[in-house]
Amino acid sequence: MSLNDIRIETERLILRPPRIEDFDRYAEMLADEAAARYIGGAQPRAAAWRRFLQMPGAWWLQGFGMFSVFEKATGMWMGQIGPWKPDGWPGNEIGYAFHPDAWGKGYASEAGLASIEWAFDTLGWDAIIHCIDPANAASQALAQRFGSRKLGPVQMPPPYQDVSTDMWGQTRDEWRARHNR
Repeated sequence: MSLNDIRIETERLILRPPRIEDFDRYAEMLADEAAARYIGGAQPRAAAWRRFLQMPGAWWLQGFGMFSVFEKATGMWMGQIGPWKPDGWPGNEIGYAFHPDAWGKGYASEAGLASIEWAFDTLGWDAIIHCIDPANAASQALAQRFGSRKLGPVQMPPPYQDVSTDMWGQTRDEWRARHNR
């Protein structure tokens, strides 16, 4: 299966692996102080380009990465969400970051539920985590909407070892029980 064949559709969204045409909106998101606050801080376009390349690289080398998320009605890039596991990471993460244009619309919840299901079904993961800054109440609330619970503080790998991080998560069995699957 080609990366171009991977696509998830929800009621309002389309999720697919990232492509070059997604970069401008990604760079806007990383330039926004509020949007980038808990994902390394605002970045200039050149730095955003380097970060953007992480996800296509993850898809190419690992066979998974965060999906680009699009609003069906407009075709506009809204953010990224999905499976993510850098070297040394404390578990199989469902990570997320959304453009301010997507905030308050329930897109992160809708896309997250679809990407969690995909990770359990397609990747065969037994559990997922979310690495969340203890001050990021919005991200904690989203993790709870997914059915995840706070598992406690976690030591992140370098260069993030000094970043205060809580691990949230759930098992595939917990997910299945909650969603009758």
